[in-house]
Amino acid sequence: MDRTLTLLGIESSCDDTAAAVVRLTPEGPRILSSQVLGQTALHEAFGGVVPEIAARAHAERLDGVVEEALDKAGVTLDQIDGIAVTAGPGLIGGVLSGVMLARGLAAAKGLPLVPVNHLAGHALTPRLTDGIAFPYLMLLVSGGHCQFLLVQEVDRFVRLGGTIDDAPGEAFDKTAKLLGLPQPGGPGVEAEAALGDAGRFHFPRPLLDREGCDMSFSGLKTALLRARDALIAEKGGITVQDRRDLCAGFQAAVADVLAKKTSRAIEVAGERPSALAVAGGVAANSAIRGRLEALSAQAGIPFLAPPLRLCTDNAAMIAWAGLEQLRAGMSPTTDFVARPRWPLDDRAPALLGSGKKGAKA
Repeated sequence: MDRTLTLLGIESSCDDTAAAVVRLTPEGPRILSSQVLGQTALHEAFGGVVPEIAARAHAERLDGVVEEALDKAGVTLDQIDGIAVTAGPGLIGGVLSGVMLARGLAAAKGLPLVPVNHLAGHALTPRLTDGIAFPYLMLLVSGGHCQFLLVQEVDRFVRLGGTIDDAPGEAFDKTAKLLGLPQPGGPGVEAEAALGDAGRFHFPRPLLDREGCDMSFSGLKTALLRARDALIAEKGGITVQDRRDLCAGFQAAVADVLAKKTSRAIEVAGERPSALAVAGGVAANSAIRGRLEALSAQAGIPFLAPPLRLCTDNAAMIAWAGLEQLRAGMSPTTDFVARPRWPLDDRAPALLGSGKKGAKA
């Protein structure tokens, strides 16, 4: 590529309203701005994301977030070469909000429009941050999705396995809710687990006795519920230390499952990957990240985890995925629809289940 391209990215697939400006030059990419407006306060009273509230908040906030991203980047729409927007998968109301805004801006300014798969945004982020070569192994692990992908090209992904029910982040959120911790649950559970005894409660490690890279976390959440209820029946409640030990046991079980299945994914990848990369909010968990780093070192391949601000939902990854598509010769198009489900590997068999937030899985 011998010229500079600047793209505006728009992301609204779940409960983060985001816009970003990313520039690609012959020397490499540069994030000019990345604005993310969360909705935690809007959903806090409900113990999880309410799709209707999320969609309405996106519709109200997207234009302001786009203005902030342009202002921070120091550019106007007249200086933008195109718009990349999340076209799925995700909560359909939120996806539609972003797509409709992107269509309007593109039509008004005569700009090319690039539809982006949200999961591809996550999967291609290590190329934005570290410029790694294809192929590499990616573990997407968050509240809405969990799968192993062999990233072979900008538009070629091989799914090696994934969760058949709850994603790990969803299991962390449900665990936090069961134990009276705030949402989102990951940081609270990790903080409690650091002060707990992981050996006091032995929770199941689902599907470890099964070949392949598929995972399950729903039964683990149920096991924690039963352990909590047994303590309440025995003592009339749970102590602070009980809660810490429950969190520690739960986190250890998730880490064991992810580590074992990652080891299998490396084995079945079929070609030596250039790196093991991880993205998604759960990648911020230090215990899980430590296990994956050790596993990667043992396998003799580099370990990459983008900064947390680029691991969770953001629009910089969407703008970058759009730039990658244009650089690879893929044409922009207006002939697309918002999609609640959009597998990266449409040749792989459908996973058995999806869980509450499974639209992304």
